[in-house]
Amino acid sequence: MKYILSLVLLLPFLSFSQGTVEKDIDAIEDKLIEWRHYFHQNPELSNREYKTAEKIAEHLNQLGLDVETGIAKTGVVGVLKGAQPGKVIALRADIDALPVTERNDLPFKSEVRTTFLNTETGVMHACGHDTHIAILMATAEVLSKHKDKLKGTVKFIFQPAEEGPPPGEEGGAKLMVKEGVLDNPKVDAIFGLHINSETPVGTIKYKIEGIMAAVERFVITVKGKQTHGSQPWSGVDPILISAKIIDGLQTIISREAKLTDEAAVITVGKITSGTRFNIIPESAELIGTVRTLDPEMREMIIERMTEMAQTIAKAYGGEAEVTFQNNASITFNDPDLTQQILPSLHKVAGKENVEIMKATTGGEDFSFFQEKVPGVYFFLGGMTPGNTKPYPHHTPDFRIDDSGMLLGVKAFTQITFDYLNN
Repeated sequence: MKYILSLVLLLPFLSFSQGTVEKDIDAIEDKLIEWRHYFHQNPELSNREYKTAEKIAEHLNQLGLDVETGIAKTGVVGVLKGAQPGKVIALRADIDALPVTERNDLPFKSEVRTTFLNTETGVMHACGHDTHIAILMATAEVLSKHKDKLKGTVKFIFQPAEEGPPPGEEGGAKLMVKEGVLDNPKVDAIFGLHINSETPVGTIKYKIEGIMAAVERFVITVKGKQTHGSQPWSGVDPILISAKIIDGLQTIISREAKLTDEAAVITVGKITSGTRFNIIPESAELIGTVRTLDPEMREMIIERMTEMAQTIAKAYGGEAEVTFQNNASITFNDPDLTQQILPSLHKVAGKENVEIMKATTGGEDFSFFQEKVPGVYFFLGGMTPGNTKPYPHHTPDFRIDDSGMLLGVKAFTQITFDYLNN
């Protein structure tokens, strides 16, 4: 009896490796690369992914899925029902690009230009979301051809604004959850991946529990007193105050945060002030991000940043106002679910190529899905083997090796079969 039961549990595993599923995955690679190149050449910023969503929806409709558009402004969801009833699994890809001007020699590089926060800039898939879209589209096509083998339902979630919605707007995973993307049918488990330019092709990395940091966007508005640049004593210099605040914020990390417990980061990414070389301006604005992996440390840093900015500004005769916006919680991989899908990852990548990683201070709003249902998020290798100087994400020279994407399709497909059928 035990022998028969073991065979039954292994059947989906064996059918994947020996049947037509694997052949269909291998056959889709040309389409996978073509889709990726299209999205890379036609990037769109958060909450503005109109053409991206249109192309995704067109593909899902052609596959015969139940398709819904306009979720969280530009999100797309496709639902595939298996031949037999069962659990509901969700697979997610983020679809937005970044305000980065591409600087490389790729034949499919982006030439798109736009204005972002009053600054003219290029638009680029500088974080690999173009590969995520292509991987999930390919997974949907493969699984739709084999729905007769599935016990349950698959939700393909194409999510906008992972990088954060524009100021003053809602968006991303938080808005998708708010609008009920995890309901009707109710999702039992969700899975996501992120390609990585510094991880070799063919490798998968994961971590149980906290894998990525909570993300806060902060704005510090410094108020001074405008005066002539030749008479600083008759005004209050908000640029000087801003410099002191930036310097002071880093001491919170270097002297107050217990980094032996978890990593933390404070980064000022944008400073705006002044109009002319000989005028001390009225105000300055600092915009940046806080990354934390521990809830208590997060609270301490937010509190101390507010105290420090206001106190430093007051010491120099000015004022400071500090606001925070939470863009992501800690990306937390459910321990039981992670252990459950590890054999699936070993199957497609080889056990020696599935590695445990340390937590990263990068952030992911996939965490908002994980707050509602068990979820697992893992990293997929996108670096050409032998490359000793890969470019990091969010940079003009960022690039991904197309050959790394097929493993993502295999991983999503294997996880789906094993989770639903076993």
